[in-house]
Amino acid sequence: MKLSTLLTAAALCGLILTGCNKQSDTSAAPGGPKPLHLAFVTNNAANFWTIARRGTEEAVKELDGVTVDFRIPPQATAAEQKTTIDDLLASGVDGIAMSPIDPANQVGMINDTAKQALVFTQDSDVPDSDRTCYIGTDNVAAGHQAGVLVKQALPNGGKIMVFVGKIDAQNAKDRFQGLKDELAGSNVTIVDVRTDNTDTVKAKSNVTDTLVTIPDIAGLVGLWSYNGPAILNAVKDAGKVGQVKIVCFDEDPETLAGVKDGSITGTIVQQPFEFGRLAITNMAKYLRGDKTVVPDSHKIIIPTLVIDKSKVDDFSTKLNALLGKS
Repeated sequence: MKLSTLLTAAALCGLILTGCNKQSDTSAAPGGPKPLHLAFVTNNAANFWTIARRGTEEAVKELDGVTVDFRIPPQATAAEQKTTIDDLLASGVDGIAMSPIDPANQVGMINDTAKQALVFTQDSDVPDSDRTCYIGTDNVAAGHQAGVLVKQALPNGGKIMVFVGKIDAQNAKDRFQGLKDELAGSNVTIVDVRTDNTDTVKAKSNVTDTLVTIPDIAGLVGLWSYNGPAILNAVKDAGKVGQVKIVCFDEDPETLAGVKDGSITGTIVQQPFEFGRLAITNMAKYLRGDKTVVPDSHKIIIPTLVIDKSKVDDFSTKLNALLGKS
């Protein structure tokens, strides 16, 4: 289904974002399906997850006897995420859709969790774990899309720096791999990758340091949602808007504003609404006996979109409708 169709349908449903963690106290009618307690666990508190929450709310409306806990770990660490998941398991949760923070070191935790509840990964994957299914982006392909934008922005080539929270997160590794593959053989050179551990202050200072220490830097690429605004604000502070090209990911309002005014070349957007909707819907179906919702690949890939200046107004209008904004 196209993003435009999804967003329009969601807007027509009049979805309402609540501040509560638990969505709906729906209980099954007599003779209906077994009640299910499901959870959706993010990897940080970025605005990106507001859209995913809308998707989980839509799934609850479409399902009978399903409640959902939407959890944001207090801090973006694997330890906090484990505490959140342990709390959910203690409450008797039937299924958890999580975005792993530290995939390399969370295999054991996911395997232990899978012994007690159904586990889907979303947004970022841990393919070597006992998770049942991954729902999200083909991040290698998304990295290629970012690389195409970089080459368009820098037709004569030049040096670029890449920024991300954690380079060992599977989505970050895959996006970076796709970016490198796309730029291979071109006259664009990746100088390095700077990480910030999901600290937005550090994210901006990394960019500021780069602009000072590498004065001939030609482009900056942000792999996570908050990296776009961090890059843009640092470039503005340095008075280099337009001189240094920016390519980033996701639909943060500041990022979209930067695309609209030309400060950012473009952004690769995912469909977090579908992350939330499909994770909850498919976990419920799977737990109720429909194993066909999980393909043989154990992956459900949701396409990414390239948003540049020619597309940003239409995309923003549909996004605002989804979020209930005028």
